[in-house]
Amino acid sequence: MLRVKRERGALGAIEYAPQKRNGRSLFSRYNSGVAVANIISAFGLAGAAGLNAYIPLLIVAVLARLGVLQLSPPFGVLASWPAIIALIVLGAIEFVADKVPGVDHINDAIQTFVRPAAGAILFAANTGVVSGIDTTLALICGLVLASGVHATKAAARPVVNGATMGIGAPFVSFAEDVLATIGSLLAIFFPLLFLLFAVAMGYLAYRLIRKARWSRAPRTAQPTTTL
Repeated sequence: MLRVKRERGALGAIEYAPQKRNGRSLFSRYNSGVAVANIISAFGLAGAAGLNAYIPLLIVAVLARLGVLQLSPPFGVLASWPAIIALIVLGAIEFVADKVPGVDHINDAIQTFVRPAAGAILFAANTGVVSGIDTTLALICGLVLASGVHATKAAARPVVNGATMGIGAPFVSFAEDVLATIGSLLAIFFPLLFLLFAVAMGYLAYRLIRKARWSRAPRTAQPTTTL
């Protein structure tokens, strides 16, 4: 279970004191808002794991270590120093490997198993606070979502490398790391803002991939006329 210590409203980690109106408690409406925010956070963290498995895991681990997040068993192990150190080391290795043309393809092949697993863990951890959601279903949702993002990333990288002769690999990789970091933080603290961020980034990625494929497409030779 992953939950921000201060109860969250629809826009993030804010203080909220439920009041009564017309004799009815607002707890039910507030709890529904928190549940929706947690589900959005789950999608955001799982999607970020599809780009980089270690960034959202490390952010969650550090925030839990600082007391900003509360992790219930078995996810509490993420806040331990051995887990944090392991995430830092593995994250540093991927940070370097993903920016070297050719090596990035090998890294993507290895991460085919790591990123979906990280997405499943993060999705299940965040939806654990929502009653009525089966843990197995949450793991499957996170697995599928992270796998989809990873597959898109792995398919787009050869296109980018081919269009830029490998020069664009480190820049695209760094941009993915930044997106994973911003997306994770928004998903945890500002779920509704994350929705806008995700839509904007999805549209931008679609345009960039389409442009890269168009640049690689063979040009039709213009007919020549002879006199």
